Amino acid sequence: MSSFNLPPNIYAAGRLDKDSEGLLLLTDDGEFIHSLANPKSRCPKVYWVQVDGSPTSESLKQMEKGLKIKNYRTLPCFAKKMTEPDIPPRTPPIRVRKSIPTTWLEVTLFEGKNRQVRKMTAAIGHPTLRLIRAKISNIDLKDLWPGKWKTCLPGK
Repeated sequence: MSSFNLPPNIYAAGRLDKDSEGLLLLTDDGEFIHSLANPKSRCPKVYWVQVDGSPTSESLKQMEKGLKIKNYRTLPCFAKKMTEPDIPPRTPPIRVRKSIPTTWLEVTLFEGKNRQVRKMTAAIGHPTLRLIRAKISNIDLKDLWPGKWKTCLPGK
């Protein structure tokens, strides 16, 4: 067994860094993992992102077109402002600065580079404060709060 007490042969389909929250799929289906993780599949992954400040529509268009980050260009994505989602508070809480407002974005990626959303928001001048993966393909968080899980079987 792993250090997370998972049953044998159960693996995460994708990853979340230690500063991120949200949906994590666990499975023993290697083909399923490959279909979600392979960049060629262009599997959509939706993130709710709380950022410093208020990005302009032009900044969001830059994200959508793709950004040059270090030695690669991100694929086109979708990015829009959203209302604050109904989610539990973060532990530990994000830093709050009274003089700088925060904005929630919904970002849909079709790839998954290391810390990509954080690098993209930083590149447009609005660092990420909180990052939640809300959806992978057609599977979403719904009412799964931290520490909760549900079993999903193919075709059900």
